[in-house]
Amino acid sequence: MIAQTIQLALAPVFVLVAISNILNLLSTRLSRVVDRSRALQGRHAETEGADHDMVVREIRMIDRRINLIGRSMRSLVVGSLAIGLTVALLFLEELAGLDLQRVAAGTFMASIGLLMWALVLFLRETQTASAALRIPAEYLEQERPL
Repeated sequence: MIAQTIQLALAPVFVLVAISNILNLLSTRLSRVVDRSRALQGRHAETEGADHDMVVREIRMIDRRINLIGRSMRSLVVGSLAIGLTVALLFLEELAGLDLQRVAAGTFMASIGLLMWALVLFLRETQTASAALRIPAEYLEQERPL
């Protein structure tokens, strides 16, 4: 019977592996954003006028990205805890002879919901990053034929 429980616990563990990969990706993105934030904060006091406005706009965008990444990571961590609880419930059900299938299913569904929410936040962060990467119109000089 315990072998069957171990087999049953494999699906949540695979989700846990996927979550850890996404967390790794997010922490790398966060590290890069924080580095850029520090560079911009150094330029903040050194700029004026339009250049200063560009720095402030980018700092605001980076602040939004940091917020989205943090929220996504929190969602993934809570989802991971729910996965751990799911696995623990599966074993507790087997070892103690309790009927915890509905509770285990609920914690698993909650973890999948948190994973989906984290992916929505990640999508928003990548969209924010893409918007920040757009070249300002004044640099494109569209009015000039080349």
